[in-house]
Amino acid sequence: MLLLFLIAYLGGVLTILSPCILPVLPFVFARADRPFRSHGLPMLLGMAVAFAAIATLAAVGGGWVVTVNEYGRYAAIAMLALFGVTLLFPSLADRMSRPLVALGIRLAEAQPDGQNAKASVFSPLLLGVGTGLLWAPCAGPILGLILTGAALNGASVGTTVLLLAYAAGACTSLAAALLFGGRVFAVMKQSLHTGEWVRRVAGVAVLVGVGAIALGLDTGVLSQLSVGTTSALEKALVEKIDMPKPQPQSRPLVESAPQQQDAGFVKTAAVLPEPAPVRKLGIEGQFPSLAGATEWINSPPLTPESLRGKVVLVGFWTYSCINCLRTLPYVRAWAEKYKDAGLVVLGVHSPEFAFEKRPANVRKATKDLGIDFPVALDNDFKIWRGFDNQAWPAFYFIDAEGRIRHHQFGENRYDKAEQILQQLLAEAGQRNLPAGVVAPKGEGTQAAPGDELAMSGETYVGAERAQGFASPGGLVNGRAHVYQSPVMLRTNQWALAGEWTVEPERAVSNQPNGRIAYRFQARDLHLVLGPMTDGKPVRFRVLIDGKPPLADHGADTDAEGYGTIEAQKLYQLVRQTKSGKDRLFEIEFLDGGAQAYAFTFG
Repeated sequence: MLLLFLIAYLGGVLTILSPCILPVLPFVFARADRPFRSHGLPMLLGMAVAFAAIATLAAVGGGWVVTVNEYGRYAAIAMLALFGVTLLFPSLADRMSRPLVALGIRLAEAQPDGQNAKASVFSPLLLGVGTGLLWAPCAGPILGLILTGAALNGASVGTTVLLLAYAAGACTSLAAALLFGGRVFAVMKQSLHTGEWVRRVAGVAVLVGVGAIALGLDTGVLSQLSVGTTSALEKALVEKIDMPKPQPQSRPLVESAPQQQDAGFVKTAAVLPEPAPVRKLGIEGQFPSLAGATEWINSPPLTPESLRGKVVLVGFWTYSCINCLRTLPYVRAWAEKYKDAGLVVLGVHSPEFAFEKRPANVRKATKDLGIDFPVALDNDFKIWRGFDNQAWPAFYFIDAEGRIRHHQFGENRYDKAEQILQQLLAEAGQRNLPAGVVAPKGEGTQAAPGDELAMSGETYVGAERAQGFASPGGLVNGRAHVYQSPVMLRTNQWALAGEWTVEPERAVSNQPNGRIAYRFQARDLHLVLGPMTDGKPVRFRVLIDGKPPLADHGADTDAEGYGTIEAQKLYQLVRQTKSGKDRLFEIEFLDGGAQAYAFTFG
């Protein structure tokens, strides 16, 4: 989050180089002859707050467009359309903000100019509010990323904080311009006409997007709209910073787990091109304590001291995470290939769901997954916090002297990871290391994701983090309720049918024949499921577009779509031979008591 805050702030600083900032400069420099502390600073503060408020409303509206049905959805579309019209016709934005601007100017002019008179900070503050309303449509790639993420995943306090950071960056540039005089405006005002055309182009883009959403053509479009009017400097800033990439789905950059809301959790696939040869590795810190482990599997308790002299690969994972599962073929292969060369692979199991805290479940999962390297159970997230970790899966590379030399989040980049292991082993004095890099082929839930981008994102069924729910009446939290399927589901919407009890992190089917439907666009569909609370299995059947999946069935279903829930884990229910269009997924639980937690895609 701190890195995103910095990127947003720097993006705002660069906004002064964009033509779309020019329409607000006359208001900014109108008070250039007044003291900065009593006039310039309050005005810039009002401008930043107003901008963040208006942009947050736009973000909330975007979220409504994605998630709200019927009348609420129409209202949200209308709000975004108005936002686009103000971009297309700057005079309308000027008229809308004119009352506040005029009030600020009148208050400013009404202040006495006597030497002993104290000028009120409220007049420049109100002037700044009006200026912020004018500036709100000024879009750049950083702002576009913030608003797109909020539209796709729901606006939050974090959205407003990032918008405030963006506004603070822009106001920093304007403050410098105020302090150095109004000559900056004189140099830049020649581009004012260009700035107006930039606004109009952005307005057309917004209105086209609203039309596409209204017609149901919005799948995958929002994620492509925010880069159309970028400046070269800001785009370079986004591309050059080496930050963790999110899973290629419509998910927020930071995703909090229900048990640890403030820990900064991310599930990430980090699908990136394989890199050039490894650069020189620095030192990122010392090997943190492992004393927070609540239990150990496949090993007695380990400590940084006992591992001194070994190269250690520490991997954070949780056994229902699809991104973690897809890394396991490589992690197992590295552990086997380099075990005689001094490599120790250490898995740190930090659970997301309550059932993943049970040692018996984790022991069974490690056995079923073929994991024979040491695993530390980190139920209290003490090891996670010791590493200041931020993602599932995450890997930390520790040299023979107990120093963290590198880390990387997510899937892929396996060649780079193995090259780093080879480099650290060579530094430790190992010679004649096995040549080449491993190329395992995972099966089932451990198989690599598809080549095409999954346009459906991780979706939680529990009430605490549910999004995109479309059954009439919404979710009822904490008590039994009979749900009905809507007439139609839009892409990335889902629904329940039958009697369910929806709890914070799961939904439990109370009767046989309870159903879940989801309209998705991805090659693979997975669902984290559990049997009855007493452990009895639950039978189910899957349909795709109302028919048996046949060749598109997953590893945990047959061609007719039948399968059985025997344990609390992730089940692969659909693995299509090809993808590209949205499909209607339906699962019917033939027995009562099924537990459903979260959908993931690939």
